[in-house]
Amino acid sequence: MEITCYREDEVNREPRQLPASTYNQAVTLLAQNEGAHLFVPIRSMQYMAIIDAEEIVFIDGDRRCWIDIAWQNFRRKERAALDQPITYDAVFYRDNLDEVMQRLQSEFPLALRMLKDKTPFRAAAHIIRFPVQQKQ
Repeated sequence: MEITCYREDEVNREPRQLPASTYNQAVTLLAQNEGAHLFVPIRSMQYMAIIDAEEIVFIDGDRRCWIDIAWQNFRRKERAALDQPITYDAVFYRDNLDEVMQRLQSEFPLALRMLKDKTPFRAAAHIIRFPVQQKQ
């Protein structure tokens, strides 16, 4: 899938925190995807999340290619453990998206879980054969 996205001028930026489980799952799915981007449909909101190594952007189904909100500058090194929340910047490209942001924080983890359940685990398997002792 290929999508070209556009950004308007930044309207607002604020620091937020993302639960560790959500961030870790997004990073894990991106790594398993073996691509530069991961597309996560959030059907309940008619939004699409696009994850890459630097940010997560959210586009509305009605506006298609225009980014409404981006989650950027994940402060990975500030965490002392993988189970701690991660601080990031929420960047808004339109006014009056507070309600959308609130819903994204609850719906995005659900969409990640649904994608994880649908995505087959792709990894190489190696079977080591040990010599079997024969009974005499």
